[in-house]
Amino acid sequence: MTAYPQLRLCIAGEWRSRPGAPVLNPFDDSVIGEVPHATRADLDDALTAAVEGYRQWRNTAPARRAEIMRHAARLLRERADDIAVSITLEQGKPRAQAKVEVQRACDIIEWDAEEGRRTYGRVIPAEPGMRHTVLREPIGIVAAFSPWNFPISSPARKVAGALAAGCAIIIKASEETPAGAMHLVEAFIEAGVPRGALSLVFGQPSEISEYLIPQPAIRLVTFTGSVPVGKRLAALAGAHMKPAIMELGGHAPVIVCNDVDVQAAAAVSATVKARNAGQVCVAPTRFFVDESVYDRFSEAFAEKAKAVKIGNGLDPATMMGPLANGRRVEAMERLIADAVGRGARVLAGGARVGNRGCLFPLTVLADVPDDALAMQEEPFGPLALISRTRNLDEAIAKANSLPFGLAAYAFTNSAPNVERLSNELECGNLSINHLVASIAETPFGGVKDSGYGREGGTEGLACYTVVKNVSHQTVFPA
Repeated sequence: MTAYPQLRLCIAGEWRSRPGAPVLNPFDDSVIGEVPHATRADLDDALTAAVEGYRQWRNTAPARRAEIMRHAARLLRERADDIAVSITLEQGKPRAQAKVEVQRACDIIEWDAEEGRRTYGRVIPAEPGMRHTVLREPIGIVAAFSPWNFPISSPARKVAGALAAGCAIIIKASEETPAGAMHLVEAFIEAGVPRGALSLVFGQPSEISEYLIPQPAIRLVTFTGSVPVGKRLAALAGAHMKPAIMELGGHAPVIVCNDVDVQAAAAVSATVKARNAGQVCVAPTRFFVDESVYDRFSEAFAEKAKAVKIGNGLDPATMMGPLANGRRVEAMERLIADAVGRGARVLAGGARVGNRGCLFPLTVLADVPDDALAMQEEPFGPLALISRTRNLDEAIAKANSLPFGLAAYAFTNSAPNVERLSNELECGNLSINHLVASIAETPFGGVKDSGYGREGGTEGLACYTVVKNVSHQTVFPA
């Protein structure tokens, strides 16, 4: 098996070692590495280098930028097996899922690379002798903050979007799952990104954000993570007049109508809910099921959930790995106890497995009351909440009742239902009859407390640019 890599910072193309904090394997709580913490001098070096790196990168032809980015993606694909082991060791997800994550990161990089060649402006018609031209230019140096649940694909979204637009980027990746981001940055540096255009740092998150965001050189902040932290960073960015991309938490509703195969809908829902142990901001969580099919759906979901084998992510037979850290185990226990105390029924799972590591089974609760904490807070774990609804009106109202609005899902074969769902659900991403919230080509982001700005698609790339209008009177009168 490939060993876990030695973790380092990357400042202006230079790999640096620093003391820091231990990295734990969530399967057995063993220490697998030490993540370095950047010093203030490291951050200053990254900022200084980014100024020159940005100058070089923005003046690199878009076709050449795309070539370098595609090269980085090729390197990652060649190393996917080894990278997947690193991700499984630090985050816990099954190795097969980790490899899919690497491939998804490559898909994002390759799509953004090509889309970066199409950041078109336009010419606005005017009277003779006058020309109005609209240009899209890179916004500048980006400060990026990525989470622990997707160690390589989440930072890849930010790095690829920034570089494709011609920006420089300093990324602070998760200290709990640092190897994925290190592999990502290593590939870009080897592929030929200029020194300084991309730096990687780790450290105390609040200290790094509070230092980087106010710096005059930083022109954009992008963050993926929890709503409370996102609000703090957005406020800090706003205080310094910095635009921001905020991809924050969700609590995705799934509306199940009575005109579909509920056995199939339950099976795919349980399978997707188990991915990454439910630690996904778009994980299907609140299931609002028409009362006429409620019992059949609940029973089928529970049966599928009980068949999900949990264990070491390096075991090929494992279908769901451990939760990423002890905080998630504590959250699951607290939310389940509260829901059961309010009348919910446990149909599958419900309790931690063993007393070491972070194994927790896919848990299904039925008859969950609206006032249960789990119905109000994002569980961010393997917890499915099933509630009975009388009609589509009630299901939509319950789906929209929270301040979150990231992803939503529905199962129906009715065109009128689809029209209502499309028009009335408050979310940034709606998927009907499947549970994939976004792909590289499509924009991804939320409404309400789930944030603003977009990642992915042409809309995502546009967030890394600014618009300049050039108005030119072709002849100045004598």
